[in-house]
Amino acid sequence: MRNLGSPDLSSDPDVRSYVKDEVVTVEFAHQAGSLESAVGVNHYQDRDALIQGSTGDRWCVARDRFDAKYRACPGTQPGMPGQYRNQPTPVLAKQVHESFSIARVAGGDLLKGAPGDWLLEYSPGDYGLVDRVRFERVYRLV
Repeated sequence: MRNLGSPDLSSDPDVRSYVKDEVVTVEFAHQAGSLESAVGVNHYQDRDALIQGSTGDRWCVARDRFDAKYRACPGTQPGMPGQYRNQPTPVLAKQVHESFSIARVAGGDLLKGAPGDWLLEYSPGDYGLVDRVRFERVYRLV
């Protein structure tokens, strides 16, 4: 398995911009902990968002990032558990054709991808990893 380090996807000719369009189910943590996502362990802090996507995948998002990137759907009071839709923010994405790993952030959780999975860069040094099937269902080319 190849560790990708901290790549700068903005200069990679194989990278394109994609946006996610998805309604997710959210709970908020009452204490620090961890959950097992499809691509590795995700550690979270008290009040962080614990998310289940439309494809059944689970992950966590720091509360400040969640509040900036998701909006409550009708029937959900903002800041309370329920249904949320992500804001359509472009991210850099590249399909990787070998087994690989990457840290979400420097020193953060190590994510592990299989051949065909997608590497995302939300901002410099801030990465995500999405398996091929999920990527094809919820992301679209900008």
